[in-house]
Amino acid sequence: MNKNKNSLAIFENFKIRRVFDEKKEVWYFSIIDIITALIDQPNFKRAQSYWSTLKSRLKKEGNEFVTKCDKLKLLSADGKFYKTDVADTETIFRLIQSVPSPKAEPIKLWLAKVGHERIQEISDPEKALNRSRDYWQKMGRSKQWIQQRMMGQEIRNKLTDYWKSADIKEQDEYAILTNIIHQEWSDFTVKEHKKLKNLKIQNLRDHMTDAELVFTALAELSTRQIAEKMEAKGLMENKIPAQKGGQVAKNARLELEQKTGKKVVSSQNFLIKNKNKEIK
Repeated sequence: MNKNKNSLAIFENFKIRRVFDEKKEVWYFSIIDIITALIDQPNFKRAQSYWSTLKSRLKKEGNEFVTKCDKLKLLSADGKFYKTDVADTETIFRLIQSVPSPKAEPIKLWLAKVGHERIQEISDPEKALNRSRDYWQKMGRSKQWIQQRMMGQEIRNKLTDYWKSADIKEQDEYAILTNIIHQEWSDFTVKEHKKLKNLKIQNLRDHMTDAELVFTALAELSTRQIAEKMEAKGLMENKIPAQKGGQVAKNARLELEQKTGKKVVSSQNFLIKNKNKEIK
């Protein structure tokens, strides 16, 4: 599949992992996340047990839609990617019919809505930007923070566009290079930085301070420009510009810290401030 990055969608208080196939223009949703919402069971192991039992029963009954479920790598709570049962919207609709739940109809309406929004965003990317801006505003982010977050995302997109053209594999290799850049400029791995901020499955960048966003953007901008000059291809060659780009931002960070006496990398997050809006 020609997929974009893993992303999250919110149904009530439940986070639904999903992947979009840009070629087919189809969403693939995590089945276990849908089950979790359907049976209103936040305990992952119990929801997983429910799905395993249901899947086994449906197979014995010869239900064809089970065979239409795929396995794709999705981001887990521990920050790693694992193969997870996923299905497209049509298959999820059929699954919902097999689960007695008062949330069945609301989830169907929600699935139709998020699918339609993505198609709109493909034809008009500005809609995606506006949706993100509205989301961050509701989370209480300042205008300055939102501007820096969006600027950083544009820089990130240009870097991943280069990686894609340089034969870098999405997900695993993107994550390796991203971690190199991040550790070089911040002296923290992505996992360590998330732990410092007490984050689990949340997007680290959505919880960065203004300064962290700026230095992340500087590191990724530098990485892309160095990689372009080197004409780096493949994972091994691109590790060099990742290190050098991160080092550019690190030098700037150290100079700023020396002059201000204040550390750039922070434990600050938006979870406590927005505890009624953003679920841990």
